[in-house]
Amino acid sequence: MLKEAITYSIPKDHTVRLVQITDPHLFADAEGHLLGVNTASSLKAVVSTVKALSYPADLLLATGDISQDFSAQSYRNFVEAVAPLHLPCHYLPGNHDDLRIMTLHMQGKHVYGQQRVIVGNWQIILLDSTVHGKPGGHLAESQFALIRKAIAAEPDKHVLLVMHHNPIHVQCTWLDQHWMDNGAEFIAEMASYPQVKGMLWGHVHQALEQTITGQHGPINLMATPSTCIQFKPLSPYFALDMVQPGYRLLELHADGSMQTNVHRVPGERFSPDVKASGY
Repeated sequence: MLKEAITYSIPKDHTVRLVQITDPHLFADAEGHLLGVNTASSLKAVVSTVKALSYPADLLLATGDISQDFSAQSYRNFVEAVAPLHLPCHYLPGNHDDLRIMTLHMQGKHVYGQQRVIVGNWQIILLDSTVHGKPGGHLAESQFALIRKAIAAEPDKHVLLVMHHNPIHVQCTWLDQHWMDNGAEFIAEMASYPQVKGMLWGHVHQALEQTITGQHGPINLMATPSTCIQFKPLSPYFALDMVQPGYRLLELHADGSMQTNVHRVPGERFSPDVKASGY
């Protein structure tokens, strides 16, 4: 049975504006560091950067790895950190999250873990690509079934698919070991639906934008930087990048087209331990 979607009363002919933040890797302790970066401070800096832009967003998407230590407090810290944005927050789990603890403690007046959002002329489907105990991902048949049922229920809506793991290789040899292992199957089926216009994820701690040609037109593929450490693109081995934490803005137009840009915290405030060989 298809669970009811959360619906926002935005006219169908209006542009839907989204903020995506991902991979904050928070700790219970606000002084917690990941490879030299205080993750609470870097998330706070990203939130402040979003606020300073005064972008007229409708929703916030949080695409996993909210926690680094699986603690209840880390999830409460996240809810508190994003509260200044005054946006409905829709979240999904990453491989560093404990979904049970996440569901219990990612709580707030406008914080949601439901998988379907209807907004304007769009349906946003938030997927669970995690595999318990593993860094890599896999999209279960239940998630494929959710997509099929959701599209059948709202055939006139454009679809944005949102997940944690990358369904394509990002050309980082060490990182591509931990992709969505049935990504090719996922891409092939999704490319057959005229409703699917974009796929959005985190996990890879770097920006990526590609377009593939589906059976009914172009589909945008997008990866977004972490709000803390960044992985160096096109690296065969684990390596950190010196670019600053970031986030993504998206504009989903009523005709199914979209515009998107990655923004980063200004300056050189956050410097990771570039000698690190893993985490």
